[in-house]
Amino acid sequence: MAVVINTSELMGVLEITPRHHNIMLAGRHGIGKSRIITEYFTSKGQKVVTLFLGQMSDPGDIIGLPALNDKTGKTEFRLPWWFPEDGKPLVLFLDELNRARPEILQCVMDLTLNKAIVGRKLPEGTQIISAVNEGEEYQLTDLDPALISRFNIYTFAPTVSEWLLWAEKTGLDKRVIDFISKKPQFLDGEIQDGLTKSADRRAWERVSEIVRSFKKLDGVTEKTVAGVVGNSAAVSFMYHCRNRTGLSPIDVLNNFEAELPSLSSSEPHELTTLNESCFRLIEAEKNKKIRKKYTVNFAKYTNWLHSEQKREVLAHWTTLFDADTYPFTKISLLSEAPEIMSIIEQYIKDIQL
Repeated sequence: MAVVINTSELMGVLEITPRHHNIMLAGRHGIGKSRIITEYFTSKGQKVVTLFLGQMSDPGDIIGLPALNDKTGKTEFRLPWWFPEDGKPLVLFLDELNRARPEILQCVMDLTLNKAIVGRKLPEGTQIISAVNEGEEYQLTDLDPALISRFNIYTFAPTVSEWLLWAEKTGLDKRVIDFISKKPQFLDGEIQDGLTKSADRRAWERVSEIVRSFKKLDGVTEKTVAGVVGNSAAVSFMYHCRNRTGLSPIDVLNNFEAELPSLSSSEPHELTTLNESCFRLIEAEKNKKIRKKYTVNFAKYTNWLHSEQKREVLAHWTTLFDADTYPFTKISLLSEAPEIMSIIEQYIKDIQL
């Protein structure tokens, strides 16, 4: 059975895994494997070199090319461009491992076992991480069991909540974030055969780049978006943008009292969606003054949930508060609205009665 991990668990795995261990991440395309690995190690000041093995046609791309040494008369290998001649360790990210040609994989065997190429050792502390796609819909190369045995293998499945938080921090168009929060099934669409497009996380980032300059979206925009995420997702996204109603988390966090009529008429599922949106907005907000304002209004909203006995919604709120996904939001709530703890404690007492 595959070991499935989300983004926060992946961070933990990278943190505790010894550098001489090789790691393999399996998963569908477009879920952020390359980006997350690069951002994680770069944030720690470590150099990341990515080799796209599926694009390599010759082993020389990995091990370098042979050349005659005029002094010794012997053939030597010129080091490839990526080899760290400064002696400093790096993270070597082998992307598309199971798209590589068999002769490329033979070079990878020595690389992963001995941390060396044609007798030249990589600097001590160098780590090798690979990424593979899995599924019958991909054109893949079977991996040798001996090669597989040299990796710690995890199936990477980042959650929708993690992507939404990343999208908020990155500044993706609010309409895209709002749409995925309400229609999460469109984040990772079904993979289609041939040239039929389907949605994925990378695609929604491109949609954001397309629509962010337009307040109103027309038919041309819809066709443009359809070429990125497919017809079904594009139609649903455009309908959502043209008919957006209901609660606005930004409005609630800016002026809780003004939104009370809308809150009072909302269904529980709308309020649980609001919960997560508010946690996410506070977590992503970098301006301290705005975050404080958001936190104060969010505390008022939480107190309202308790006073109105919205138990199901408050239970969802408490789950988000207890999770590790929104650490800055939790700190902000405890510092700006310490009465939150008494609300949570009272809620726990109520459900135990």
